[in-house]
Parts: sequence; structure tokens; C-alpha cells
Amino acid sequence: MEINEQQSSAGRSVRALVQQSRRGPKDLVLTTDPRLLTPGPGEYLIRVGAAGVNFADVMQTHGTYEGGPQAPYVAGFEAAGEIIGVGPHVESALPLGTHVVGAGPGAFAQYMTMPAAGVVPVPSGWSDAEALGLVLNWATALAALRPLGEVEAGEVVLVHAAAGGVGQAAVRLARHYGARVIATASPGKHETVEALGADEVLDSGRPDLAEEITRLTGGVDLVLESVGQATFAVSLSVAKPFTGRVVVFGAASGDATVTTHDLVFTHQVQLKGLHIGALAAAAPSLYRSLLVELECLVGLGVYPPGTPQVHSLAEGPSVLRQLEAGRTRGKHALDPWRREGL
Repeated sequence: MEINEQQSSAGRSVRALVQQSRRGPKDLVLTTDPRLLTPGPGEYLIRVGAAGVNFADVMQTHGTYEGGPQAPYVAGFEAAGEIIGVGPHVESALPLGTHVVGAGPGAFAQYMTMPAAGVVPVPSGWSDAEALGLVLNWATALAALRPLGEVEAGEVVLVHAAAGGVGQAAVRLARHYGARVIATASPGKHETVEALGADEVLDSGRPDLAEEITRLTGGVDLVLESVGQATFAVSLSVAKPFTGRVVVFGAASGDATVTTHDLVFTHQVQLKGLHIGALAAAAPSLYRSLLVELECLVGLGVYPPGTPQVHSLAEGPSVLRQLEAGRTRGKHALDPWRREGL
């Protein structure tokens, strides 16, 4: 085991956000304790520079995220920061001091451990906060579009929740791969989505959404579905019969249901599920290929440095409540070293 003793968490008071119950973000509490973190086999010890906020964090606070932690737990699972320790059995370990972005439990804290196999170095010249989203938001968008969605130039792609972290990445990527993009978002977020290059931006709440999409497109080749109950019926109805693909990677508005009868007699579409963490575990070579492609997209300028709104840990509960209520746009992050009011 290799640890930079000058930056170890030993003997320090570590600030962290701890979820105390399954009653939502209101029970997310800022704590300070002298806990000692030690990287286990295959892990890095990270001094967190910025932690990403995701809708999965909201689900975990309610205990509805499949396989999520049980309260009490240190919240968060996406972070970028500096490697200050290396556990045993890490193959081709990156040097101490390298800044990386990856995922692991307990990201809403000043220090965390992170599985080494899933980290990616922060792109040269980027800050930790600017790199957030690479292994989650952008990897999810790319997986939904390419290996699962099989997008081709000239096809029509429908992106729901297009102002969110994955949605914005999906709009950029779909345009890069030559697709025509129809996006949905609440009216106050249309300008943000239009700036990304979407061909049409529609009010996600309009009652005739399916009819309008069909009028504009004649049928959609690929739907990226992350909203769930509120848009799922629309997604199924606008996808082209038999050739249309619907990739589902979220349910922000609640679960939706589909029956075998629906798929045989009403909506003959290709329905695919996506969880980027499960993909990384079940198909590691495919996941690594996504990360390699993302590195190329960074080099081409297709994937620019992120511009998350950064908050202190103390603001975390409020940020999660806003995310849950649909009042955010783009990426949000927590800086565990920032003091309140700064």
C-alpha cells in the first residue's frame, strides 16, 4: 500500500454529508469526524476536489435506488480529485498526485476511496469540477446513443430532459454523429438546449407532445428516455415500429410499465435498459471503449470542459431538493473544501 502521509486523512477532521434516513434530502446532515480512510484492494484513496450531484443521489436518499446504500451512509458517488493513496492489487497504478475522475461510495466528503479500474485521468488543463460527468453523464449518453442506440447519421433522435447533465451531453453527441435532434425540456430551459444545437425544443409538459413529435418527424429512430412515467407513453408511441429504439436509463418522474401485450400489439419497438454502473461491471471492455471514445471526443473539442454550478457541502441538501423538484439545469457539484457563503 502506498500513501502520501502528508495528505492522508489520518488524524484530520473530515467533513462529509451523511444521509440519516430514507426520508429524502431533508435528512442529509453535514458532519465532522476524524475517520481514517484506507484504500482497500484495487482502490485509490482520493482527496476529493469536486463531487458530482446526480438524480441517483436523490433516489438513494429515499432508499429507492436499486442496490443503493442503507442509511446512515456518506452520500454521493461521483467525484474528481487527487490520488493520495494506492491500495494493494492495483494494476498499472497511476502515480500519487494524479488527478482522476471516477465513481465510488461516499463522494460527498473531503476524502473517499474509489475503485481504480473505473477512474480516468482528468484531461490536461481541466479542473476537477470541469471533469465531472465524464464517467457517468457523458458515458451514459454515449452508451445510449452508440452501442445500445446504434445511432446513424441522418436519423432522428428524441432526447427527454435535455437540459440535464446526461441530456445536454446527449444533444451534443447526437449532433456530432449527424442525427437530427428533437429535445424536450420545461419552457424555462429551452434557451439552454437550443444553444447546444438541438433542431427542435418542445415543452415536455404539453398535452399533445406525441402528436407534435410525430408531425415534425414522421417517427423517431431513437429515443433517450430518462423521465419515466411522465414521458414513457410518448416515447413508445413516437418510436418507429420495429426499427425504432427506446433506451431507458432513468425514471425521474416515477416508474412506468409496459406489458408484453403492448410490445406485441401496440408498440413494436426495440426497448433497451441502461445502467452505466451495471454496464461497467458486466461488460468492462465495452465500458473502457466508451471511455477511450470520450477521450477522443475531448481531443476533438466535441466534449468541452464542464461548467457545473459548484456549491459547498452545506448546500448539498438544498441542491438535491431542487434537483428532485426539477428546478435545476446542467451539472451541479459540491466542493467539500469550500466553506459556507464562499
